[in-house]
Amino acid sequence: MQPTRARHTMLGFALATMAIAYIDRVAISLSSSAIQRDLALSDAQLGFAFSAFTLAYAIFEVPSGWLADRFGARRMMTRIVLWWSAWTIATAAAAGFRSLVAIRFLFGMGEAGVLPTLASAFRRWLPERERGRAFGLTVAAAALGTAVSQPIVGAMLRQFSWREAFVAFGALGAAWAAIWYAWMRDDPREHRGVNGAEIVEIGPPAHEPHARVPWARLVRSRNLITICAMYFCAIYGWYFFMTWLPQYLERARGFSLAQSSWLTALPWLAIAAGCFFGGLVSDALVRRRGLRFGLRAPGIVGLPIASLAIVGAIATPSAALATAFLTAAAGFAALGIASAWSTCLAIGGRHGGVVSGAMNMFGNLGGTVCPIVFGQSLEHFGSWNLPLASVAVLYVLAGLMWLAIEPERHLDDAAIALRAAISPVGATAQAEP
Repeated sequence: MQPTRARHTMLGFALATMAIAYIDRVAISLSSSAIQRDLALSDAQLGFAFSAFTLAYAIFEVPSGWLADRFGARRMMTRIVLWWSAWTIATAAAAGFRSLVAIRFLFGMGEAGVLPTLASAFRRWLPERERGRAFGLTVAAAALGTAVSQPIVGAMLRQFSWREAFVAFGALGAAWAAIWYAWMRDDPREHRGVNGAEIVEIGPPAHEPHARVPWARLVRSRNLITICAMYFCAIYGWYFFMTWLPQYLERARGFSLAQSSWLTALPWLAIAAGCFFGGLVSDALVRRRGLRFGLRAPGIVGLPIASLAIVGAIATPSAALATAFLTAAAGFAALGIASAWSTCLAIGGRHGGVVSGAMNMFGNLGGTVCPIVFGQSLEHFGSWNLPLASVAVLYVLAGLMWLAIEPERHLDDAAIALRAAISPVGATAQAEP
């Protein structure tokens, strides 16, 4: 019997989810000049408006990851997409700084958990050997959605108002949510499109009865703390590309809106390529060299190179060369993104949604800080180079932190080791199937 390929359809849904999410999420960056002008916002206020989304997204990551583990990806993703689509449309009604911040915060609250929810779906639907590639494709789809949206938004802004653009982008989600809810099942064994041969390929069931989350063990885990700190540093720079890059190209490098709408897409194409190839390389290295080497190598190599590229962008007087350096930085920094999510599943096991939610929460806390740092630097010092230097420094720190992450150290293994130190007999009994 030939195996069916329903898991690939599920992955296609995931890619579409991320593309729509990022189209809605980054529409504000290219619209920011018009929004800033219409709502009379200072650079500092615009930075806070950018960060309102990211702060809410970070705060609600862990609860959303827990809900995905508890109730399944089918219902959670439906709720997430409907909520963020509604608040994307509501952005068009912003009347000033306070209302824009409130709307962006509620938007972030709703979109929080999209990646932890997909991580929960991947754990149940995909064999371990395919997860790195799946995460790479998923984040690449987000980057491609962003890249495609930039020239589209730019063209729309030349024909329509930014408010009309937000209504158009927000309308994408409801239809997707209805199709997802009708097709998706939390356990692939319950899906009529999955045959026995594909179940064998997927592997043993991962849909165990929901276990109590070991919160105390999680907050004491040096492994989890390190991966959260690494992601904070790595995603800090990601949010420069998501928020301030169009204005940097226009104000610091002299490009027009039409030019910047195309040039802003280049780093996102590089991010898509970095995530995709990073996932492929990670999977290949895991097969040949094991989890420890395979999951860590892309980040250890890519992030220091990204830091050097940021330094190049700061140093060059050429606008074209600065754009090329920033594009290279974005791509190399993205090499370790897919393996970071695979690492969360490796160390989290049945609590993979919570672990990935924790990591993404800290990543988005970094993303919360970044736009504020840029806004304050512009407001008080008139400098783009100071905040760009902070991106370079944090990329180096993120690369160093990958050296301390141990993907083979499962949280349950840590608990067993602790019991062994207290009572070897009890630990042996716990370890037995």
